[in-house]
Amino acid sequence: MEQVLYIIAITAEAMTAALSAGRRKMDWVGVCIIACVTALGGGTIRNILLGHYPMSWIAHPEYILITIGGALLAGVIASVMKKLKSVFLFLDALGLVVFTIIGCQLAEQLHMPSLIVVLSGVITGCGGGVLRDILCNDIPLLFRKEIYATASLLTGVLYIGIERLGMTTETAAIVAAITGLIVRLFAIRYKWQMPQFVYEEEWD
Repeated sequence: MEQVLYIIAITAEAMTAALSAGRRKMDWVGVCIIACVTALGGGTIRNILLGHYPMSWIAHPEYILITIGGALLAGVIASVMKKLKSVFLFLDALGLVVFTIIGCQLAEQLHMPSLIVVLSGVITGCGGGVLRDILCNDIPLLFRKEIYATASLLTGVLYIGIERLGMTTETAAIVAAITGLIVRLFAIRYKWQMPQFVYEEEWD
């Protein structure tokens, strides 16, 4: 089941990333690169930081083909993508929490401290989006007021916290993922935002 959710997540991330590349009028090579970076970049950053090799897309090259396929599909159905906006917002939120849980579990397997486990989850969940926004010359969603990284952080904290209470890994993953998903979807629906720090005075 986890493998299925992962494939759904990277496909959805690739498709939404392709649209971002399309808004920047990139060629198809650029579109595919942005899609791969977005879908697989968070896990790649995590693995580099944790020294975990090989990368998932090296061990499973089919992931690259899946992301490229998702990007090309997004291009083909771009004209109707707006009608499917709610579906892709849901899939994007699902991808966020799935990636977060996967990142946490990998760090646990490497016997990392709890803080690093949570950070591994956040990096996995948000890292690809940061790379996408940088390459598309946008301020990363992670650094904006939208509740995105916060939902990932909440998912990771709940996951590790529930495990520490003696629950099974499966129970922790399910409860944390559902909670994080609900928070992210509610944030989209009701436009919840984090407080902003605004400083406009100039120094003499």
